Amino acid sequence: MLYYKTYHHPSSLEWIVFIHGAGGSSAIWHKQIREFREEFNLLLIDLRGHGKSAGALKNIWNDKYTFQALTKDIIEVLDHLQLPPAHFMGVSLGTILTRQLAEMEPHRVKSMVMAGAVTKLTITSRMLVVLGNAFKTLVPYIWLYSLFAWIIMPRRHHAESRNLFIREAKRLCQKEFIRWFKLTKDVNPLLRYFKEKDVKIPTLYVMGEEDIMFLEPVKKIVQEHKLSVLKIVKACGHVVNVEQPEVFNRVSLQFLKNQNQTLNYGSLD
Repeated sequence: MLYYKTYHHPSSLEWIVFIHGAGGSSAIWHKQIREFREEFNLLLIDLRGHGKSAGALKNIWNDKYTFQALTKDIIEVLDHLQLPPAHFMGVSLGTILTRQLAEMEPHRVKSMVMAGAVTKLTITSRMLVVLGNAFKTLVPYIWLYSLFAWIIMPRRHHAESRNLFIREAKRLCQKEFIRWFKLTKDVNPLLRYFKEKDVKIPTLYVMGEEDIMFLEPVKKIVQEHKLSVLKIVKACGHVVNVEQPEVFNRVSLQFLKNQNQTLNYGSLD
């Protein structure tokens, strides 16, 4: 089973499940824990091969990595804890897994908060995939990962997010990186399907205005999915919860608290 950590609230029955991105770990949420645990129960999970799940015996298996298989890992933890329907929060690739879980078992998902959401691969991101596939077995994975991190988060004030992801990625091994990178061939068909199918679950997208790789596709999907809303954070890149935690926490908490009420999307400014 994946490594997980829980924070229990003395009275709240509401849960938030945090899903990190590729190469990261649940450490990516360290700026959310204090504020969110004041209102909710929290579940933080390290994905297969990442963080403290890196030593799990499952990682020596040769089974094919798919988005469904990785999502089933998460569901296994939810079943183990007998978790009630919860709010899910994903960042970067974690947003794809969050959306996949909503597709597979929508009854578990009360709402979704998508930080730095990946909803479509742009020309630039597709070029990175081609580059990665060409060199993934020829050079140390951390070189490629560092290059990608610099391209996705290029500005000086993105340094904290960039360095955090690179530091966490060092826990991976070359074989594990290759397994995860092979998922890229499945990304575009899956994202096209997600765009076409609205799961009708309240969804907040929180995107940095400097997220040149992924912001524009999110703007389009929000126009088509009725229960989705977009908050753009100024002077911010891809990993909004790290770069602008005060704004991210305020907007996300407001969204989550409103889920038992009539949500006024206009109040998120």
